[in-house]
Amino acid sequence: MTALIGDAASATVAAEVRRALEQRPTTGDRLDEIARYALLAPGKLLRPLLLVASAEAVGGTRENVLPAALAVEYLHVASLVHDDIIDGDDLRRGRASVHVRYGVADAIVTGDALILGLFGAIADCAAPDAAVVAAVRVLAQAGEDLCRGQVQEALLVPPGPGVAGSGLDAYLEMASLKTGALFRGACRAGAVLGGGSPVQADVVTAFAEHSGLAFQMYDDLLPFLADPAVTGKPGTSDAANLRPTYPVLLAHREGSAADRRGVERALSGELRPEAAHDALRDAVVSSGALDLAVTGAREEATRAKVDLGSLPVADAAGLLAAIADLAVNRDR
Repeated sequence: MTALIGDAASATVAAEVRRALEQRPTTGDRLDEIARYALLAPGKLLRPLLLVASAEAVGGTRENVLPAALAVEYLHVASLVHDDIIDGDDLRRGRASVHVRYGVADAIVTGDALILGLFGAIADCAAPDAAVVAAVRVLAQAGEDLCRGQVQEALLVPPGPGVAGSGLDAYLEMASLKTGALFRGACRAGAVLGGGSPVQADVVTAFAEHSGLAFQMYDDLLPFLADPAVTGKPGTSDAANLRPTYPVLLAHREGSAADRRGVERALSGELRPEAAHDALRDAVVSSGALDLAVTGAREEATRAKVDLGSLPVADAAGLLAAIADLAVNRDR
């Protein structure tokens, strides 16, 4: 399955999406220059792939939904541009973040322009008008959920001495919104535009719920598992923002008193980001939370695949299953 997603992403869907991004109409002005820089950064193009695979899994055709695949990438990239400003991250996908290269004001406006551009892209789909309108509603809701998750993330309270913090339930609700939103939006919009039945749309939506959560849970592990040179973003970002992530919350819940103190001190703001990250890594490893978090993410990926066999096109459903596997077996 991993080979399947690698072949599909590199040779077909991703290549077509990237070519379409490169050929976007442009006036040559600064806004288009910044948008091009943001959109053509090296990336997995995972959400466009989800949309196309969902459409094909219910019997639709790639050509008819490709504009919507661009649309979901516009929304995703816009969220990354805004995220990097919020988090103060200077690196994205191995190069300078948009706001670092072009300034905060123009980065914000470019993100806004990409969000608005998604509606025009969906309108270019060769699908019945009712399906196009339904897909617009799906992606609009996904964008709203993403924003809601971003606000909830800012409200998460790190554990401190005598303070339990927000806990895993609040974290999982946030992750379901912030990351799961675009997985849900991509999959459900693909099924709708591909002519799928309501039941089939529900199947890919359930897949997206679990695979999106698995993706975020594993993403939180990357600062402890992967090299920042490979991930393309700073490994200290979560520590610098005093963000209680999935493995950190597990370490605080499951670890010893010493582990809990280490987590609390790291998220107190009294340490430099590098030292805070080291303290969190020590607690995550010594508490066993690293293995627990990997197991939890992979269990979500397994749940994601449960009903995919009911979809009519087995190859495309198999690609969705491969994406769920990839979500919890990667280094970026």
